[in-house]
Amino acid sequence: MSKLKNIIKQLSPKDYNSIYDSLIESNAEKSAYLLKFMREKQLSDTKIMEELDVNTNAYYTLRSRLNQKIEEYLLHQMESPRTTLLKKVATINEIVFTKKKAIALATLRKLEKELLDYDLSNELTIIYKTLKKLQINSPDQFNYSQLYNRHVAYMLAVDKAEDLLAEYFKKLGIYFLTYDETEKLGLTLLKKELENVSNLYQSHRLYIYMSCLNIYHWLFVEKSINSEGQQDPIEDIFDKVQNIFDSYYLDPIYYHLKLVFEYLKLEYYTNVAVYRKAEKYYEEVNETAAIFISNYNLYTFTPQFLLTKLERHMRLENENLLYEENKSIFEDFDIDKNNVPQYIIYVLYRAISCYYGDKYDEAAKYVNNMLNDLSLKKYPYTQLEIKLFLALQYCLMKDYDLFNQLVNSIQRQVRLLGKGNCVHILLFTKILKTSLNDVKKSKSGKIHGYIQKIKAINPPYFSPLKYLKLDEDFINRLT
Repeated sequence: MSKLKNIIKQLSPKDYNSIYDSLIESNAEKSAYLLKFMREKQLSDTKIMEELDVNTNAYYTLRSRLNQKIEEYLLHQMESPRTTLLKKVATINEIVFTKKKAIALATLRKLEKELLDYDLSNELTIIYKTLKKLQINSPDQFNYSQLYNRHVAYMLAVDKAEDLLAEYFKKLGIYFLTYDETEKLGLTLLKKELENVSNLYQSHRLYIYMSCLNIYHWLFVEKSINSEGQQDPIEDIFDKVQNIFDSYYLDPIYYHLKLVFEYLKLEYYTNVAVYRKAEKYYEEVNETAAIFISNYNLYTFTPQFLLTKLERHMRLENENLLYEENKSIFEDFDIDKNNVPQYIIYVLYRAISCYYGDKYDEAAKYVNNMLNDLSLKKYPYTQLEIKLFLALQYCLMKDYDLFNQLVNSIQRQVRLLGKGNCVHILLFTKILKTSLNDVKKSKSGKIHGYIQKIKAINPPYFSPLKYLKLDEDFINRLT
């Protein structure tokens, strides 16, 4: 909420009036009034809802749509000069064939300077290619040939860096579900390869991409904020990145990558338990959670935000609020089922939110639909835990037939994997069986004993059971 209010208050009068008028013209009166209340009045969320006569879900939806409208407007304003510049590049041949050589050279050199300001390497290759042709009879031809070759190589390096970054986070999803050492080695090699590409040039763009990877790698793969080979403290990297964003504020990629670094700051401050600072960045990412998860996965591992969000609500002891909040945040969200790790984490997040909202049948539906859509044979331990979570829902729903069928399936799979590798799974199965036992005597005590043993086990792979609070409330639900 704070992010949206700050943006609205910082709008120039011209921008504010333009957005307000466009909302009125498009019959979005309530969004317009929300904009006005946030701009001109110091009202709490509750008071604004009363003024607009909307419930909590409708308010979240209004807020999200208003935020999107403002971002679209600001992005359009930001891209206007860049779009004009790209149109000029598209008319180079017209300039070469219709203008005197001196005018053509002056125009191209002016375009070169503007393109350098925007760091548009692809378009610069067109300029240098044309300049070296025009200067074929001049000593300057060699200089422009060198510039052309250098920018072609740089352009390919940037493309390679973007491919490596996307491949890293694709591979990270597999590692997250398995914690396989071979997958971890693959991540480290991709990190090293991106470092090698980045070291070829003094490039702020390559530095940004390298920082996206490094920070996440240190926090979630090496799990150390003081890793070997780390030249700068993470907070210094954040400062350098912000300086780059400020210097190239018209760059459309940087405009969007600001959200990635807000997310990385959230994860960093959560990791070091500075929750007051983490909260600021949580609000900023949470407002655009659906877009962030679906559209930013080439630059970071976006599903991790959902798990961080779960942990935050568990820490604040308000996990029961997640179910209603998800209705507005993910109202129009389409999950990419081909991105298996993201799909699994999203579904488990929604299902666990349903569990905390006492919607056991809905939680079971989420998980069953996913199990029908996917084959999880590549991730046997995560598959077992997902089935256990589903068995918990059947247990709470008192659906004994489905519960027994599922538990028998789990036990067969445990025998194949080896009981020694599935100790916490066997203990959780005993908890569920104990809860359904007709003998009420000492039921709570037995479950409490199993829970203490489970808490001593910390499986390295993605564990849905980790996001269940095994406390007195959990025991009461089962008994």
